[in-house]
Amino acid sequence: MLSTDQIIGVMSSQGLRITDQRKTLAKLFAETEGYLTPKDVYDYMCKKYSGLSFDTVYRNLRVMEELGVIEQIVFEDGLKFRGGCSEAQHHHHMICLQCEKTYPIHFCPMSLADTPEQFQVVKHKFEVFGYCKDCQASKQESTDAQQHG
Repeated sequence: MLSTDQIIGVMSSQGLRITDQRKTLAKLFAETEGYLTPKDVYDYMCKKYSGLSFDTVYRNLRVMEELGVIEQIVFEDGLKFRGGCSEAQHHHHMICLQCEKTYPIHFCPMSLADTPEQFQVVKHKFEVFGYCKDCQASKQESTDAQQHG
C-alpha cells in the first residue's frame, strides 16, 4: 500500500493544496489495512475536526480516488475505500467477502474484451469476489457445528 508521504506527494504533484485534513486522510488510508466506508472516514475525521461536513469528506474521497491514491470498491453492502496499491504495474484484485483480504491478480482481462471500434476505453476495473482459505475454513466449521449442534 502507498505510504502517507506517497499519497501526499501524488496529491501535491497534481496541484492539490495539502491541508491538515488531507494529511490526516492520507495517514488514515496509509495505516488502515482494510476497507473503509465513507461513514467510517467521516466518523474518524469528525473526532479531529469539529464541524466538518460529510460532503467535504466525500468530495476528498472522490478526488483521492480519481488521483489513484485510494481505491473504490462496490461491495454488496455499499461503497468502500482503501489505500492504493504501491505496485507500479497495472493489476486487479480478488477480494474476500468475509474478511475483505485482498489478493492481486497480475493478469488484465481487458485485452480479451470485445470492445467495439466506436468505443474508447479510458478506465476499467476488474474485481473477483469470493472467500479466502481462512474464511472458507471458518464457514465450514460453523456449518459443521450447526449440523452437529
